[in-house]
Amino acid sequence: MEVFHGPSTYEREPSRHPALKINSKEPFNAEPPVDELVRSYVTSVDMFYKRNHGPVPVLEDISLYRLEVGGLASNRCSLSMDAIKQLPKHTVVATIQCAGNRRTAMSMTRKVKGVGWGLAALGNGIWSGARLSDVLEIVGIPKYSRVSAYGGKHVEFVSVDKCKEENGGPYKGSIPLFQATNPEADVILAYEMNGEELSRDHGFPLRVVVPGVLGARSVKWLRNINIIAEECQGFFMQKDYKMFPPSVDWDNVNWGSRRPLMDFPVQCAICSPEDGSYLDGKGKVTVKGYALSGGGRGIERVDVSADGGKTWTEAKLAQGPKSGLGYIPDDDDHRDKWAWVLWEASIEVHLPADIVAKAVDTSANVQAEHVETIWNLRGVLNNSWHRIHINGTSKQLHSNL
Repeated sequence: MEVFHGPSTYEREPSRHPALKINSKEPFNAEPPVDELVRSYVTSVDMFYKRNHGPVPVLEDISLYRLEVGGLASNRCSLSMDAIKQLPKHTVVATIQCAGNRRTAMSMTRKVKGVGWGLAALGNGIWSGARLSDVLEIVGIPKYSRVSAYGGKHVEFVSVDKCKEENGGPYKGSIPLFQATNPEADVILAYEMNGEELSRDHGFPLRVVVPGVLGARSVKWLRNINIIAEECQGFFMQKDYKMFPPSVDWDNVNWGSRRPLMDFPVQCAICSPEDGSYLDGKGKVTVKGYALSGGGRGIERVDVSADGGKTWTEAKLAQGPKSGLGYIPDDDDHRDKWAWVLWEASIEVHLPADIVAKAVDTSANVQAEHVETIWNLRGVLNNSWHRIHINGTSKQLHSNL
């Protein structure tokens, strides 16, 4: 029996929280109710979205686990979990977001292919593990390297799971070598999530966490790290998770014409009240949501409108927890670098109303106003203004006649 393997059936799946909205059962893909996202700055393990491409891998004996590191490096190494945990432990607060978050809304404009994610294909976690740059030094690659001694320019992560898209092979992805060897990029090999051992759904026993980059590059169930000359040639780097203009469809797509997606764009969404809600009367309504941006760019502000975008109110950005969770870094600036912000705004509404939210990041990037302008055949990176419609009760509607 293999010590660590990707099963071909779904008979040994982990248990999941019953409140999750299941978008596909096999492989299991699910997201929490949207209002759960704004209950806590740190998303619980149970309520963190689940993204799988096959059955969840099984590790029979952690004492026999080995991470193989090699490729175009001066040395090779095989690391046990004990050896990895002997390296300096680093903790980073980072939001992981699926590239397909908010895909359903994009599909309403024109049909796209992919899991039908709503607003909750993301979560904010506290990740702890060894810096990738420390591990790469073991195989002879110094920090801040752009190329290895043998011509390596990228770092490939190989999982143990079995994906139909890879013809039953493992999930793979890569990042540039400079990002991998730069300690300030905070790329880690995580073995803890929210202060506890990784769960199976989230990559036990070891996963990559690449902050500020779409979740497809934070490979779970890690088995190999390879230093390679070019980008990973796997399916999810070369024939998926790429951005095409609205004019490209499945009849004329040329996958080689676009680069793999990395940093996610500025994003925000309204989590409360929910679209289609019924509220009594008129007056103040408290609107809550999340906002984030990729590449280490924080959120400068969130604007909320109660009249479909004619006038705007600036939302209050909530801070992360100040106490009670000692494993969260004390440096607020560092914490916000890779993490979302939760926000809320008290706005005057006259029902029925169309409420809109948009975010601006610290580089002055702003969300696209209309989803039609960013439509793409895979339905990725929908960061258009988020719009919800709020209804009045029947009594309120009657009074408006």
